[in-house]
Amino acid sequence: MTAVADRRTGWSPATERRLRVLAPVVVGVVGLAVWQFLVTVVGVSDYLLPSPAAIAEEFVAFWPAILQATIVTGTNALIGLVVGSLLAILLAALAARWHAVDGMSAPIVAALAVVPIVALAPVLNSMFGADSQFGRQAIAALAAFVPVFVNTLRGLRQTRPVHRELMRSYAASGAQEFRFVTLPTAVPYLMTGIRIASSLAVISALVAEYFGGPRGGLGSFISTSAATSAYARAWAYVAAAIALGLLFYVATALLERLVMRRLLPQSAP
Repeated sequence: MTAVADRRTGWSPATERRLRVLAPVVVGVVGLAVWQFLVTVVGVSDYLLPSPAAIAEEFVAFWPAILQATIVTGTNALIGLVVGSLLAILLAALAARWHAVDGMSAPIVAALAVVPIVALAPVLNSMFGADSQFGRQAIAALAAFVPVFVNTLRGLRQTRPVHRELMRSYAASGAQEFRFVTLPTAVPYLMTGIRIASSLAVISALVAEYFGGPRGGLGSFISTSAATSAYARAWAYVAAAIALGLLFYVATALLERLVMRRLLPQSAP
């Protein structure tokens, strides 16, 4: 496959790796340059689009507050991601094992998938008090639950009957069948669900913070800054939220690669 790609592009594998890293950087720099041009030369108003330079100044000036808010949001998103993923894996395993559980869980998962976070966040914040982060963590857990459940359940059902029959013909126990057949088949689907859920957990935690609850977190400061017309500062918090989402995505992608290397057999070259 690599040889075919090399013949088609005329580039060496090392050059292609450099281009994969360099291309997004170049696009980002060009985008920032166009953004700065629109603000400084074209004259786009600050309340519509603050300049990257102004956002950078606010980011540096309020760095301690931004860092603290990022830690709060990241903690809420991480707790929600871990709890939601664990519950989703457990329920998916039960649903794959018993059809009755599958039938009962299907409408619940479908309902959770369409829960409006905008409406749920103020309710949970009011229920658990102004000083509790539980409402935000619960919303992040709900957002992470659905993709992990759907992908894990699909992965657990991908094992072919012929493979199960082969394991039984060797007198393998249920645990051995799960370890050597079911689990390796389901792991790629599970890790894909977690990777998708990582970004959803961050977004959901931000939305929950935006609509009330205890002060702290990126969502709260975005709301406060926008309400006081500090638009460049609000965009600085938005930039921190983007960085946090990318951090979660990259971390789960690296975790996926590590798990695939450790758990699944290496493919022959």
